[in-house]
Amino acid sequence: MANTQPYTWLDGEIIDSSRATFPVLTHALHYGFGVFEGIRCYKQASGGGAIFRLDTHLRRLYESAKILKLTIPYNYDQVFDACKQLLTANKLAEAYIRPIAWLGEGEMGVGAFDNKVHLSISVWVWGAYLGEKGLRDGIRAKISSFTRAHPNNAMVRGKVTGQYVNSVLAKREAKDLGFEEAILLDHQGFVAEGSGENIFIVRNGRVITPSLAAPILRGVTRDSVIDIARDLKIEVHENSFHRDTLYVAEEAFFTGTAAEITPIREVDHRDIGSPPNWPVTQRLQAAFRDAVTGKNKNYAGWLTPV
Repeated sequence: MANTQPYTWLDGEIIDSSRATFPVLTHALHYGFGVFEGIRCYKQASGGGAIFRLDTHLRRLYESAKILKLTIPYNYDQVFDACKQLLTANKLAEAYIRPIAWLGEGEMGVGAFDNKVHLSISVWVWGAYLGEKGLRDGIRAKISSFTRAHPNNAMVRGKVTGQYVNSVLAKREAKDLGFEEAILLDHQGFVAEGSGENIFIVRNGRVITPSLAAPILRGVTRDSVIDIARDLKIEVHENSFHRDTLYVAEEAFFTGTAAEITPIREVDHRDIGSPPNWPVTQRLQAAFRDAVTGKNKNYAGWLTPV
């Protein structure tokens, strides 16, 4: 549950969170026309906090907006500084950061062109998305009956608000069936991603993840894990694979800003590896933690001090 903080950044200024409201006839509320990002700030081993890959996240925010032809009325530098200022205002060294831009009130037709575009940034304290136990012992996942959107009917490279209805349906289905997370296949039947995470498997010591030719989001954590794995001399392949390959994987894990690196211990009632002993996953988890907390100076360029 989001832990509401005293201050929110809305349309160019930091305000009391109680004032961060909008009209019921806001266009994006009805049609899902908006873009967003999920970013984390981590406490550093040396003290203070630092935002992980803020530049990459914000560039994706603007790319998502460009895909929708949604003009964000604040430039990159303004939003970059606003994220830092909001953390300081709320006295947070570790937090989740949510910038979101949306089409506001005005015309209610689906083709509204002249409505104002708003931008807000919220921060809150958010632990492990799939639970601390999930980070340690892994989670149970289910292949969803819902298919990841076809690239001709969704903008798969954009982090678009309305497109997440697909994810919500898949997640709710999985939870109703007693699993922690869903895994969606793409329109060709290949494994695509989780409801809000990218997916990796380990086969014969090699790390494999769906390629960007699939209808998946280009995850910032996904890219970071690929870089870290290669730095550790772990072989990485970006290839498509079917669910049966996932069933016989030695290890599997999700990656995402919220999920970080969460092992998958079971898929469709099939054990993956020997839970909770996943040597490659655990090695990547430790290396990722060192990167985000500033312990490994090789990744200092990924961190923006607050």
